[in-house]
Amino acid sequence: MAKWMSVAQVKERIKESSAEEVTAHYLENIGKSKINGYITVSEKALDQAKKIDSEGHNGILAGVPIAIKDNISVVGLPNSCGSRILEGYVPPFNAHVIEKLLAAGAVILGKTNMDEFAMGSSTETSYYGPTANPWDLERVPGGSSGGSAAVVAAGEAPLALGSDTGGSVRCPAAFCGVVGLKPTYGAVSRYGVVAYANSLEQIGPLANNVTDIAILMDVIAGYDRRDSTSIDSKTEYQKALVEDIKGLKIGIPKEFFGEGIHPDVEKAVWNAIHKYEDFGASLEEVSMPNIKYALASYYIIAMSEASSNLARFDGTRYGFRESGENWHAMVSKTRAEGFGTEVKRRILLGTYALSAGYHDKYYLKALKVRTLVKQDFDRALSKVDVLMAPTMPNPAFKIGEKIEDPLTLYLSDVNTCPINLAGVPSISVPCGFTEGLPIGLQIMGKPFDESAVLRAAYTFEQNTDYHTKRPQEVA
Repeated sequence: MAKWMSVAQVKERIKESSAEEVTAHYLENIGKSKINGYITVSEKALDQAKKIDSEGHNGILAGVPIAIKDNISVVGLPNSCGSRILEGYVPPFNAHVIEKLLAAGAVILGKTNMDEFAMGSSTETSYYGPTANPWDLERVPGGSSGGSAAVVAAGEAPLALGSDTGGSVRCPAAFCGVVGLKPTYGAVSRYGVVAYANSLEQIGPLANNVTDIAILMDVIAGYDRRDSTSIDSKTEYQKALVEDIKGLKIGIPKEFFGEGIHPDVEKAVWNAIHKYEDFGASLEEVSMPNIKYALASYYIIAMSEASSNLARFDGTRYGFRESGENWHAMVSKTRAEGFGTEVKRRILLGTYALSAGYHDKYYLKALKVRTLVKQDFDRALSKVDVLMAPTMPNPAFKIGEKIEDPLTLYLSDVNTCPINLAGVPSISVPCGFTEGLPIGLQIMGKPFDESAVLRAAYTFEQNTDYHTKRPQEVA
């Protein structure tokens, strides 16, 4: 059985044999893994597959295995968020997306490694150790959904779910040479996702091709009354997969090609963009002057929301607990030992930004900048159909190279976090390589116009072979 399979190939294999055999194949791949992509492998995966075989499930993902980021609640599986402080916590309910996946017949393989509480761009802050990039085991897979992207790239799952707060699906997609989509804010319910920054994060799919992204979106998207930010956009994602972009207007935001972009990344992205001209699209340079403030605005907002959200983890109700002579001492020791360095850093910075005397100076100003960034996107997308730029300014860096320099690490998000501030959809697709490492092209669209984004990505994919390349490190 092939190590890497699309959803269509998986379903064909299930017809020839069984869902149980396909699931066993992926579990075998996981057992031989070199990348530390999973925190937990489900002991019920084979039973799920056997049940689908016996009952003849006819869902769109019947028998198709999928990996789930470890901040999305699944009944019976630990939900650690890559943190010691949630050690031993098993959620008693399924996230909305898990309900939808199970209804569609998907088989859950396990929970994937991630930066602690989704705070990081490299999956190095996980309490369970870093995940390795399948293309080079000495390099990071990106983050925070590094485990989800890496297991897809390594042939340890055909599909995966991640969450994207400032690029956490698109960054590892670019670094690992897979496809990752951040949907429009509100397109996918966040019910059952452990919150990092509520106003920014979205669940997003990862796969080896655009078609599988669209299939997965057709399953997980849609209205959920339990999420007040959820919107029923009634988009049919697979219908967007048309290889025709004649007349498509592509905007090139010059601010996304600024200082710090690796020359090979810039060259590969421009080569990809120029291919669209051959397909019948037109290019237009657009200016987004407030993008230069987006990174600072993003981190102030994200850290402030994290400070509030993570206050609930105190050792009182669930997870890890340190003993103390009184309640205050217990909470203090629990949080000191339970949280990692990066999480504590962000809690402190967020608490500072929200404190009396600094709320208006930092947090309120960051919210105003967010509005300006959103207006930049509105203006640019009123002239064109989609925007294109590099996903990440550089290829994957080495494990340990930036973890001691958080400011440099934060700068990695310079091209991805503006999209979360604006709430628009964005996809990363493989568009080239440098020294054997993948490069990602980022395609951004209007709110709830994933159709244009997917059509542009699909057309590029159908006319190139970057998405068919596989890492030799794990072959």
